[in-house]
Amino acid sequence: MYAYIKGSLEVKTTGYVVIEAGGVGYKIYMSEPSIQSLGDLGEIVKVYTYYRVREDDVSLYGFKTNEELRMFELLLSVGGIGAKSAIGILSNIAPSSFALAIISDDVAKIKQLPGIGAKTAQRLILELKDKLKAQEIEENEEMTSNVKSAFEKNDKYIEAMSALQVLGYTRKEIEKALEQVNVEDATVEEIIKKALRNLAR
Repeated sequence: MYAYIKGSLEVKTTGYVVIEAGGVGYKIYMSEPSIQSLGDLGEIVKVYTYYRVREDDVSLYGFKTNEELRMFELLLSVGGIGAKSAIGILSNIAPSSFALAIISDDVAKIKQLPGIGAKTAQRLILELKDKLKAQEIEENEEMTSNVKSAFEKNDKYIEAMSALQVLGYTRKEIEKALEQVNVEDATVEEIIKKALRNLAR
């Protein structure tokens, strides 16, 4: 219903903000890092939103970036993860770190998140990796020459591309973003973060 809300930041407190747009004050639940990054009261801010409707609850959830929104939607798609749990997870791990933990089967890292035990961590990995199967990278697929050369030289690209696919980006979008990333001395997570910056442009 709402792709994003842009307006004056009127309230900034633990767990939510209020943004006034068009004479209406919208109460928007957000992760703590996103709330803190919004700036000062009275400033014009833009927040990507997710409109959640349930029989006993109608709520708006907000995100500073599209990556946060995509991660929130992914978390909701996993059985046993509700909106409040998803926001709590977003408060404790960046989308790039989360995606990398999923593709590297890092159960230990995921079960450190609030409300996530070993079984839920394993289910998160299993279900989100299953969603990725339809988009798996095939080495014989057509790639841009720069990305193909990087794949041949450095398998960190493969991990980075898989992680970005977890966050919902298409192969073409990812290839274009990775063309501009030098990976010689970068970790996989650094590659992902640089690619995300390129994707946000």
